[in-house]
Amino acid sequence: MTHKAGFVNILGAPNAGKSTLMNALTGERLSIITPKAQTTRHRILGIVNGDDYQIVFSDTPGVITPKYPLQESMMEYVNTAIEDGDVYLWVVTRDDTREDANHTGKLLHDQIPLIIALNKVDLSDQASVERDIAHWSDMFPEASIIPISALYGFNLDWLKARILDLLPESPPYFDKEELTDRNLRFFVSEIIREKILLHYQQEIPYSAEVIIDDFIEDRLLVRIYATIVVSRESQKAIIIGNAGKAIKRLGIEARRSIEGFLDQKVHLELKVKVIKDWRDNPKQLRWFGYNPL
Repeated sequence: MTHKAGFVNILGAPNAGKSTLMNALTGERLSIITPKAQTTRHRILGIVNGDDYQIVFSDTPGVITPKYPLQESMMEYVNTAIEDGDVYLWVVTRDDTREDANHTGKLLHDQIPLIIALNKVDLSDQASVERDIAHWSDMFPEASIIPISALYGFNLDWLKARILDLLPESPPYFDKEELTDRNLRFFVSEIIREKILLHYQQEIPYSAEVIIDDFIEDRLLVRIYATIVVSRESQKAIIIGNAGKAIKRLGIEARRSIEGFLDQKVHLELKVKVIKDWRDNPKQLRWFGYNPL
Protein backbone atom coordinates (compact mmCIF):
# COMPACT_ATOMS: atom_id res chain seq x y z
CA MET A 1 0.00 0.00 0.00
CA THR A 2 1.40 3.39 -0.97
CA HIS A 3 1.53 6.17 1.60
CA LYS A 4 1.01 9.87 0.92
CA ALA A 5 2.27 12.73 3.07
CA GLY A 6 2.93 16.42 2.66
CA PHE A 7 2.57 19.97 3.89
CA VAL A 8 -0.60 21.85 2.98
CA ASN A 9 0.00 25.52 3.63
CA ILE A 10 -3.09 27.58 4.36
CA LEU A 11 -2.77 31.12 3.00
CA GLY A 12 -5.07 34.09 2.65
CA ALA A 13 -5.95 37.58 3.70
CA PRO A 14 -6.83 38.43 7.33
CA ASN A 15 -10.43 37.48 8.19
CA ALA A 16 -10.72 34.99 5.32
CA GLY A 17 -11.46 32.25 7.86
CA LYS A 18 -8.14 30.40 7.63
CA SER A 19 -8.05 29.47 11.30
CA THR A 20 -11.65 28.28 11.32
CA LEU A 21 -10.81 26.07 8.35
CA MET A 22 -7.66 24.77 10.04
CA ASN A 23 -9.64 23.73 13.11
CA ALA A 24 -12.40 22.17 11.00
CA LEU A 25 -9.97 20.13 8.89
CA THR A 26 -7.98 18.86 11.88
CA GLY A 27 -10.93 18.35 14.22
CA GLU A 28 -8.97 20.17 16.91
CA ARG A 29 -9.09 23.76 18.20
CA LEU A 30 -5.47 24.54 17.35
CA SER A 31 -5.83 28.11 16.10
CA ILE A 32 -7.52 30.89 18.04
CA ILE A 33 -10.41 32.65 16.30
CA THR A 34 -11.65 36.21 16.74
CA PRO A 35 -13.37 38.74 14.47
CA LYS A 36 -10.23 40.89 14.49
CA ALA A 37 -7.68 40.82 11.67
CA GLN A 38 -4.15 39.52 12.36
CA THR A 39 -5.32 37.16 15.10
CA THR A 40 -2.78 34.51 14.02
CA ARG A 41 0.83 35.54 14.71
CA HIS A 42 2.71 32.24 14.47
CA ARG A 43 2.86 29.30 12.12
CA ILE A 44 0.92 26.39 13.64
CA LEU A 45 0.94 22.85 12.32
CA GLY A 46 -2.10 20.58 12.55
CA ILE A 47 -1.49 16.92 11.67
CA VAL A 48 -4.21 14.65 10.27
CA ASN A 49 -3.39 10.97 9.97
CA GLY A 50 -4.94 8.07 8.12
CA ASP A 51 -3.73 4.53 7.49
CA ASP A 52 -2.20 5.54 4.17
CA TYR A 53 -1.70 9.30 4.49
CA GLN A 54 -0.53 12.16 6.69
CA ILE A 55 -1.67 15.72 5.95
CA VAL A 56 0.34 18.41 7.72
CA PHE A 57 -1.77 21.57 7.66
CA SER A 58 0.08 24.81 8.28
CA ASP A 59 -1.91 27.83 9.48
CA THR A 60 0.01 31.06 8.89
CA PRO A 61 -0.67 34.73 9.63
CA GLY A 62 -2.88 36.56 7.16
CA VAL A 63 -0.94 38.06 4.27
CA ILE A 64 -0.42 41.79 4.82
CA THR A 65 2.06 44.53 4.01
CA PRO A 66 4.09 44.71 7.25
CA LYS A 67 4.39 48.05 9.03
CA TYR A 68 6.68 47.16 11.95
CA PRO A 69 9.12 44.36 12.94
CA LEU A 70 6.52 42.10 14.58
CA GLN A 71 4.49 42.06 11.36
CA GLU A 72 7.68 41.48 9.35
CA SER A 73 8.33 38.41 11.50
CA MET A 74 4.74 37.23 10.96
CA MET A 75 5.22 37.48 7.19
CA GLU A 76 8.46 35.52 7.49
CA TYR A 77 6.35 32.58 8.77
CA VAL A 78 4.33 32.89 5.57
CA ASN A 79 7.48 32.89 3.43
CA THR A 80 8.85 29.84 5.24
CA ALA A 81 5.57 27.97 4.77
CA ILE A 82 5.60 28.71 1.07
CA GLU A 83 9.12 27.34 0.66
CA ASP A 84 8.30 23.92 2.14
CA GLY A 85 4.75 23.47 0.84
CA ASP A 86 3.51 20.54 -1.24
CA VAL A 87 0.06 22.06 -1.78
CA TYR A 88 -1.18 25.63 -1.43
CA LEU A 89 -4.62 26.03 0.12
CA TRP A 90 -5.59 29.65 -0.52
CA VAL A 91 -8.69 30.71 1.44
CA VAL A 92 -10.68 33.55 -0.16
CA THR A 93 -14.03 35.22 0.43
CA ARG A 94 -16.21 37.68 -1.45
CA ASP A 95 -14.71 40.42 0.76
CA ASP A 96 -11.20 39.91 -0.60
CA THR A 97 -9.92 42.95 -2.45
CA ARG A 98 -7.72 43.08 -5.52
CA GLU A 99 -4.90 44.12 -3.16
CA ASP A 100 -5.42 40.96 -1.08
CA ALA A 101 -5.24 38.84 -4.24
CA ASN A 102 -2.11 40.60 -5.43
CA HIS A 103 -0.37 40.15 -2.08
CA THR A 104 -1.05 36.43 -1.89
CA GLY A 105 -0.76 35.69 -5.60
CA LYS A 106 2.78 37.08 -5.75
CA LEU A 107 3.86 34.53 -3.15
CA LEU A 108 2.78 31.45 -5.08
CA HIS A 109 5.14 29.23 -7.07
CA ASP A 110 3.70 27.87 -10.30
CA GLN A 111 5.09 24.36 -9.81
CA ILE A 112 3.18 23.75 -6.55
CA PRO A 113 -0.49 22.64 -6.85
CA LEU A 114 -3.04 25.26 -5.80
CA ILE A 115 -6.48 24.84 -4.30
CA ILE A 116 -8.59 27.96 -3.86
CA ALA A 117 -11.16 27.46 -1.11
CA LEU A 118 -13.98 29.95 -1.64
CA ASN A 119 -15.05 30.29 1.98
CA LYS A 120 -18.24 31.60 3.64
CA VAL A 121 -20.49 30.55 0.76
CA ASP A 122 -23.25 30.20 3.37
CA LEU A 123 -23.43 34.01 3.21
CA SER A 124 -23.91 34.09 -0.59
CA ASP A 125 -26.56 32.97 -3.05
CA GLN A 126 -25.91 30.42 -5.80
CA ALA A 127 -25.50 32.99 -8.57
CA SER A 128 -22.90 34.92 -6.57
CA VAL A 129 -20.95 31.75 -5.82
CA GLU A 130 -20.92 30.80 -9.50
CA ARG A 131 -19.64 34.28 -10.43
CA ASP A 132 -16.88 34.03 -7.82
CA ILE A 133 -15.83 30.59 -9.06
CA ALA A 134 -15.62 31.94 -12.61
CA HIS A 135 -13.60 34.95 -11.40
CA TRP A 136 -10.98 32.85 -9.62
CA SER A 137 -10.88 30.29 -12.44
CA ASP A 138 -10.02 33.08 -14.86
CA MET A 139 -7.24 34.35 -12.58
CA PHE A 140 -5.80 30.88 -11.84
CA PRO A 141 -6.91 28.44 -14.54
CA GLU A 142 -4.75 25.59 -13.19
CA ALA A 143 -6.20 25.82 -9.67
CA SER A 144 -8.96 23.71 -8.17
CA ILE A 145 -11.76 26.05 -7.03
CA ILE A 146 -13.86 24.57 -4.22
CA PRO A 147 -16.70 26.50 -2.54
CA ILE A 148 -16.82 25.77 1.19
CA SER A 149 -18.15 26.92 4.52
CA ALA A 150 -15.50 26.23 7.15
CA LEU A 151 -17.91 27.29 9.88
CA TYR A 152 -20.59 24.77 8.90
CA GLY A 153 -18.38 22.06 7.41
CA PHE A 154 -19.84 22.39 3.91
CA ASN A 155 -17.81 20.63 1.18
CA LEU A 156 -14.87 19.88 3.50
CA ASP A 157 -14.94 16.19 2.52
CA TRP A 158 -14.55 17.25 -1.12
CA LEU A 159 -11.73 19.61 -0.15
CA LYS A 160 -9.91 16.89 1.81
CA ALA A 161 -10.29 14.42 -1.06
CA ARG A 162 -8.75 16.92 -3.48
CA ILE A 163 -5.86 17.53 -1.09
CA LEU A 164 -5.18 13.80 -0.90
CA ASP A 165 -5.20 13.59 -4.69
CA LEU A 166 -2.44 16.21 -4.84
CA LEU A 167 -0.18 14.96 -2.07
CA PRO A 168 3.04 13.21 -3.10
CA GLU A 169 3.89 9.67 -2.11
CA SER A 170 6.00 9.88 1.03
CA PRO A 171 6.47 8.32 4.45
CA PRO A 172 4.96 10.34 7.32
CA TYR A 173 6.90 13.38 8.54
CA PHE A 174 5.68 13.06 12.12
CA ASP A 175 4.76 10.27 14.48
CA LYS A 176 1.24 9.12 13.70
CA GLU A 177 0.11 9.95 17.26
CA GLU A 178 1.07 13.63 17.01
CA LEU A 179 -1.57 16.30 16.42
CA THR A 180 0.62 19.41 16.29
CA ASP A 181 4.17 20.71 16.67
CA ARG A 182 3.26 23.06 19.54
CA ASN A 183 3.26 22.36 23.29
CA LEU A 184 0.56 23.03 25.90
CA ARG A 185 2.19 26.27 27.09
CA PHE A 186 1.84 27.72 23.61
CA PHE A 187 -1.86 26.91 23.37
CA VAL A 188 -2.55 28.26 26.84
CA SER A 189 -0.84 31.54 25.96
CA GLU A 190 -2.88 31.72 22.76
CA ILE A 191 -6.15 31.19 24.66
CA ILE A 192 -5.29 34.11 26.96
CA ARG A 193 -4.36 36.26 23.96
CA GLU A 194 -7.64 35.31 22.28
CA LYS A 195 -9.54 36.71 25.26
CA ILE A 196 -7.51 39.93 25.04
CA LEU A 197 -8.45 40.23 21.37
CA LEU A 198 -12.11 39.68 22.19
CA HIS A 199 -12.44 42.04 25.15
CA TYR A 200 -10.15 44.99 24.44
CA GLN A 201 -10.38 47.49 21.61
CA GLN A 202 -8.22 49.59 19.30
CA GLU A 203 -4.46 49.05 19.67
CA ILE A 204 -4.50 47.09 22.94
CA PRO A 205 -4.79 43.54 21.46
CA TYR A 206 -2.06 44.23 18.90
CA SER A 207 0.31 45.57 21.56
CA ALA A 208 -0.14 42.59 23.89
CA GLU A 209 1.87 39.38 24.11
CA VAL A 210 1.39 36.55 26.63
CA ILE A 211 4.21 34.68 28.34
CA ILE A 212 3.63 31.55 30.42
CA ASP A 213 5.95 31.93 33.41
CA ASP A 214 5.09 28.64 35.09
CA PHE A 215 2.94 25.62 34.26
CA ILE A 216 2.65 23.24 37.19
CA GLU A 217 0.66 20.04 36.76
CA ASP A 218 -0.54 17.68 39.46
CA ARG A 219 -3.31 15.13 39.64
CA LEU A 220 -6.13 17.49 40.64
CA LEU A 221 -5.10 20.92 39.40
CA VAL A 222 -2.95 22.76 36.86
CA ARG A 223 -1.42 25.98 38.20
CA ILE A 224 -0.63 28.52 35.49
CA TYR A 225 1.18 31.81 36.03
CA ALA A 226 1.21 34.15 33.03
CA THR A 227 2.44 37.65 32.19
CA ILE A 228 0.70 39.93 29.72
CA VAL A 229 3.28 42.19 28.09
CA VAL A 230 2.20 45.56 26.67
CA SER A 231 4.07 48.47 25.11
CA ARG A 232 3.03 51.40 27.30
CA GLU A 233 1.93 52.19 30.86
CA SER A 234 -1.42 53.48 29.58
CA GLN A 235 -2.07 50.06 28.01
CA LYS A 236 -1.25 48.34 31.30
CA ALA A 237 -3.86 50.47 33.04
CA ILE A 238 -6.49 49.51 30.45
CA ILE A 239 -5.69 45.80 30.72
CA ILE A 240 -6.07 45.94 34.50
CA GLY A 241 -9.13 48.20 34.44
CA ASN A 242 -10.84 50.12 37.21
CA ALA A 243 -10.16 48.39 40.54
CA GLY A 244 -8.82 45.39 38.60
CA LYS A 245 -12.21 44.50 37.13
CA ALA A 246 -11.05 44.09 33.52
CA ILE A 247 -8.18 41.71 34.25
CA LYS A 248 -10.39 39.75 36.66
CA ARG A 249 -12.96 39.20 33.90
CA LEU A 250 -10.15 38.29 31.48
CA GLY A 251 -8.75 35.76 33.95
CA ILE A 252 -12.12 34.13 34.60
CA GLU A 253 -12.92 33.68 30.91
CA ALA A 254 -9.42 32.50 30.04
CA ARG A 255 -9.43 30.01 32.90
CA ARG A 256 -12.74 28.53 31.77
CA SER A 257 -11.48 28.08 28.21
CA ILE A 258 -8.18 26.60 29.38
CA GLU A 259 -10.05 24.13 31.58
CA GLY A 260 -12.07 23.07 28.55
CA PHE A 261 -8.93 22.70 26.48
CA LEU A 262 -6.99 20.73 29.12
CA ASP A 263 -10.06 18.91 30.51
CA GLN A 264 -8.75 19.65 33.98
CA LYS A 265 -9.28 22.18 36.76
CA VAL A 266 -7.03 25.22 36.45
CA HIS A 267 -5.73 27.93 38.76
CA LEU A 268 -4.71 30.93 36.64
CA GLU A 269 -2.83 34.01 37.83
CA LEU A 270 -2.22 36.95 35.49
CA LYS A 271 0.06 39.94 35.84
CA VAL A 272 0.85 42.78 33.45
CA LYS A 273 4.30 44.09 32.51
CA VAL A 274 5.38 46.97 30.29
CA ILE A 275 8.22 46.44 27.81
CA LYS A 276 8.38 49.67 25.86
CA ASP A 277 7.84 49.27 22.11
CA TRP A 278 8.50 45.52 22.23
CA ARG A 279 6.96 45.04 18.74
CA ASP A 280 9.81 47.07 17.24
CA ASN A 281 12.62 45.41 19.20
CA PRO A 282 14.29 42.40 17.45
CA LYS A 283 15.83 41.19 20.72
CA GLN A 284 12.45 41.13 22.47
CA LEU A 285 10.78 39.49 19.48
CA ARG A 286 13.32 36.66 19.55
CA TRP A 287 12.73 36.23 23.28
CA PHE A 288 8.98 35.95 22.60
CA GLY A 289 9.63 33.21 20.03
CA TYR A 290 9.47 35.25 16.80
CA ASN A 291 12.16 35.31 14.14
CA PRO A 292 12.68 38.98 13.21
CA LEU A 293 14.38 39.86 9.94
